[in-house]
Amino acid sequence: MRLRPKALTTGYVDGAWWPRSRDLAAELPALLAVLAVRLGEIPRVSYNLTEWDTTPARISPDGVRVRLSGFWSRPPHTVDLIAGDRHRLTLLLVPPDTEPSAAHHTMMRAVLRGNTDTVEDLLRVDVGDAPESTTDVRETEGGQIPSQTTRGRELRR
Repeated sequence: MRLRPKALTTGYVDGAWWPRSRDLAAELPALLAVLAVRLGEIPRVSYNLTEWDTTPARISPDGVRVRLSGFWSRPPHTVDLIAGDRHRLTLLLVPPDTEPSAAHHTMMRAVLRGNTDTVEDLLRVDVGDAPESTTDVRETEGGQIPSQTTRGRELRR
């Protein structure tokens, strides 16, 4: 999962998410835990019904009730997360079966400040047009070490 920096937003999405599977109830708890730092409690998630396997109407990760609302009319390849204060984040949904380097490039393009690409354009990856890879700094017991990562996989470990 990647988010744009906090600032005035433009474009169609606020970030990108690359889940492992099409099981929304199984994938959401880790995403909600990470996003709670930025949004607080997230009591509602809306999604396009064609993107996910059968999903329950509610889940309760860590005792917090989250209403899952599937709509035929929601834009494909997006997920909306609505916080308790009604702040909304729209994430680009990178299909689970996407090749890793293509998923990485798609996610990095989606979070560029000022990006106004449509969801369809973001998912149409031309690796030559993608931003250069970035280096993450990871905290370790011995200090900080730089490491090249596929950012979309950070939640998968």
